Amino acid sequence: MLVFVLAFVVNSNAQDVKTVSLEQTKGEFTQKNLTISEGSYIFEIANNHSGVDVGFVLIQKGKDAANPENHIKTAYVTQVVAEGKTEKSNVTTLEKGEYVYFCPLNKTPQYTLTVE
Repeated sequence: MLVFVLAFVVNSNAQDVKTVSLEQTKGEFTQKNLTISEGSYIFEIANNHSGVDVGFVLIQKGKDAANPENHIKTAYVTQVVAEGKTEKSNVTTLEKGEYVYFCPLNKTPQYTLTVE
């Protein structure tokens, strides 16, 4: 009975996870300045002819992006995204506020992600 209850809790929590799909081309994300609601997300990153392997970095706005200690590590894709491929992050829970996302491998600008 306990196993059944635990399985139900895991499944009901998994249903609350939403996916944010982002695409990178050469030097930029095609989706800029996103607004989403508070909650849990998986970031799905597509590499559409960027010319390099790409990744994904998310930080709280105002923190030093160059310092990996400030990166929200669960938002990293689980492996670099090769040309023509798509990869996903782990589940990342975001609270209300402003965040910045970018790719240091593709040298994209920093874009704002607002969580309401």
